Amino acid sequence: MKAESTRTARRRAHRGALFFLLAVLSLVPALAGAQQPAGGRALSLDDAIRLAARESEQLQIARAGISRASGQVKQARSQYLPQLNSSLAYARTLRSQFSALASGGAGTDSTTTTPAPQALCAPNIPANATPAQVQAALGQASTCQAAAGIDFSKVGFGARNAYTLGLAFSQNVYTGGRIAGQTASASAQQRSAEIDLTSQRAQLALDVTQAYFDAVLADRLVVIADTTLAQTEELLRQTQVARQVGNQSEFDLLRATVTRDNQRPVIISRRGDRDVAYFRLKQLLNLPLDEPLVLTTPIDEPSTITQVVAANAVTDSTSPAISSDTTTANRAPVRESEQAVFAQEGLLKVARSDRLPTFALTSNYQRLFFPNSFLPSINQYSENWTVGGSIGLSLFSGGRVTGEIEVAQANLDEARARLQQSKELAALDTRVAINQLQSAEASFAASRGTAQQAQRAYSIDQLRYKEGLSTQTDLTQSRLLLEQSVANQAQSARDLAVARARLALLRDLPINTNALGAAAQRAATQPQQQQQPQQQQRTQSSAAGSTGAASIGSPTP
Repeated sequence: MKAESTRTARRRAHRGALFFLLAVLSLVPALAGAQQPAGGRALSLDDAIRLAARESEQLQIARAGISRASGQVKQARSQYLPQLNSSLAYARTLRSQFSALASGGAGTDSTTTTPAPQALCAPNIPANATPAQVQAALGQASTCQAAAGIDFSKVGFGARNAYTLGLAFSQNVYTGGRIAGQTASASAQQRSAEIDLTSQRAQLALDVTQAYFDAVLADRLVVIADTTLAQTEELLRQTQVARQVGNQSEFDLLRATVTRDNQRPVIISRRGDRDVAYFRLKQLLNLPLDEPLVLTTPIDEPSTITQVVAANAVTDSTSPAISSDTTTANRAPVRESEQAVFAQEGLLKVARSDRLPTFALTSNYQRLFFPNSFLPSINQYSENWTVGGSIGLSLFSGGRVTGEIEVAQANLDEARARLQQSKELAALDTRVAINQLQSAEASFAASRGTAQQAQRAYSIDQLRYKEGLSTQTDLTQSRLLLEQSVANQAQSARDLAVARARLALLRDLPINTNALGAAAQRAATQPQQQQQPQQQQRTQSSAAGSTGAASIGSPTP
């Protein structure tokens, strides 16, 4: 009777453990889709990409690059149009060399006692005259006209106040190709900046997708670890019951206890990884790190994920729709390298223009005011107006022009070599992305079957353990296999989602140097865009080269 009751208690304990574990296994799919506890901010992948595009500093930097390039294009093109400048100047004469003309006595006879008559237009100012008397006499004399008809009141002879209002006009007629080269280079840089913005937006969408599903995967691994802990705790409970009735040894109880205790550090590690994954996602979205999130996009729908990524990666209506374009010539790095070649060709044209003459038309107009008081009279002025032209030609530069041409030619050769290098790396990167997608699809299909088989094997092992045909070691091994297969399924789903997103964005993505090896990383880290510093250097050298130019026409007074 005692043996029969023992066997009955043992069967009940095994049956209870079996029912509990089967119930837990049936809840694994539902638990795997669960996210962080309710009450946080619901966030889908679509919302995450849109939020990142609105908050990203990298996109703001790229947009600033477009604005800067647009300004450079306007600066270059402005040289085709006439230039009109105005100026207003004022001068106050404190001391003048012409004041000596006011001191008389040069033709006076010292023996004559009769004073000479004073003329208003030629006053004899005593040596001890006060400054006010000198100023009054000169003011009176300036109102007189000379015998030749010169009106000194209008030409400013000895005037205390002088106002100059001027207009300067210039028009480039021929510059030897300098303006055309600068315009071509600036336009190429603007197109390159626009490509860079599209590339940055695509890279941001991929980064957000990776961070989003890293967090989803971390959630799922936490659920798997919690489920495994529940299984080990139930096994320990059943072993304790069996030990109390004498059906299990102390060794079995110790092994079940150790198995349960070994699962607790795993849970701690999984939860720490989940927190880090959420922190990375929040950092990309510029969200507070303490704000709770509930991720709502499932990881097991790769086709839906691809559509969401493709729909949100390009928000500009003028940009082409994203498709899985794997053509090497259409890759963003290749298009940027082509624009770099165009920019260097323009700069080479600018360098060669220093060997050719330049011709420009000029005109200057001035109105001069010389009032006795501080404020001028609008109706009393003199005029200067000149029209002319200027020819500039560098006769000797000490080798500067030749050196600049050599530098520009070397930069052009380098840009062409980088273009070829970009084509080769883009072709390799495309093949790698396609291969990664194929591997991810195969791994995802295989992991689904493996997880189902592992769950079936664990159920069978539970029945065998119930009937005494299997040991606790076999049951633990089956549980570990089930845990690993479910984790592999989640990992493969994440990898497939990211691989599909990468292929959808491949046209505008930068080259993935991490997947191509150290040689590609070295090629990508070297400077590729030097147009802006070189253009500034060309502007300075052009200004320096024009100092020795000959001019035709009247200079500006």
